[in-house]
Order: sequence, then C-alpha cells, then structure tokens
Amino acid sequence: MYDGGPPPWDIGRPQPSFVELADQGLLAGRVLDVGCGTGEHALMAAARGTDATGVDAVPKAIGLAQRKARDRGLTTRFLVWDALRLADLGEQFDTVLDSGLFHIFSDEDRARFVASLGAGGHYYLLCFSDRQPGTMGPRRVSQSEIREAFGPPDWRVDAIDAATMDTNLEPIRGWRASITRI
Repeated sequence: MYDGGPPPWDIGRPQPSFVELADQGLLAGRVLDVGCGTGEHALMAAARGTDATGVDAVPKAIGLAQRKARDRGLTTRFLVWDALRLADLGEQFDTVLDSGLFHIFSDEDRARFVASLGAGGHYYLLCFSDRQPGTMGPRRVSQSEIREAFGPPDWRVDAIDAATMDTNLEPIRGWRASITRI
C-alpha cells in the first residue's frame, strides 16, 4: 500500500487523540508504537523524551520511519516485526500505542495479539468504531468487543471514548480506549 503514495491512515502527523494523551503526560517510560506505519506516534513519544520503539510488518513503512527519525534528529528504534509475536522481542513496555491495528485482526488473531502484549503497563487503542457507517475500510469494533478482548483477570478497561481517526480521505468514527494490564 505504500508504493502508490501514502495509504489513507498515513496522515504525516500523530492522531489528535494520541496527541491529547501525550499532552496529559500519559506517554511514560518505554513506549511501543505497535503497527507504527511510518512512525508518527513513536516519533512524537521520542520528541517528548521517552524511550520509543515502533514495530510494523511492512519494511517500506519502517524504512520511511527511520528516515523521518534521522531527519528530525530523534533517537527512535524501528523494527520490522510481527505484532502477533511481541513477546519474542523479550522486552517490556510501560506504554503501548495502537492506532488502527487492533481492528484488522480476526477474532483468533485478536486473542493472540492481546496475549503478546506482555505484563504491566498501559495500552491505548484507537480503532474503527461500529458507529462508522458503510462497509468501506476495516472491520468495525464495538465497545463490547474491546471489553471482551481486554477482560479480567489480566486487564482493566479504564475508559472507552468516542474519537475521530483522521485519514487522507475523510475522518472516521472511532473508539479510543485506555486499558491497564494488571
């Protein structure tokens, strides 16, 4: 998708919902931007003084992210990596940002993804909402699906709020969830 210009989700800046989190001081410690694309959220975290890592399965996206980091003079680690194998990194993160990854997974892969997130920390999710009309784009996600995926005893859903996901096409109705690993 990166060969024909930026895909719809690559807006060249962080999502406003995640900028709000950063402005509130919620991006703390070691930050992982999972499904980072060209790295805007990891770069935002690094610019605010965190130890930031971005992972994505698309080598071209990671190459673009690395170039942005160099151009901006930021120390940010970017890796080509499978989000379903995060545990294989052998690392723990205090904060995980997910902008548009969770909603692409099948039910089976969602469970694998959630299990791969590791222990402790905060997970912030921005995904397509079931409030989004039409059928174009990724699968819609309901609040109950988020709560089922991140249920006790390992997780606590702190909040699920209506949010907007900016795209290169039009804004999308989404959910921003704040979730804590217990």
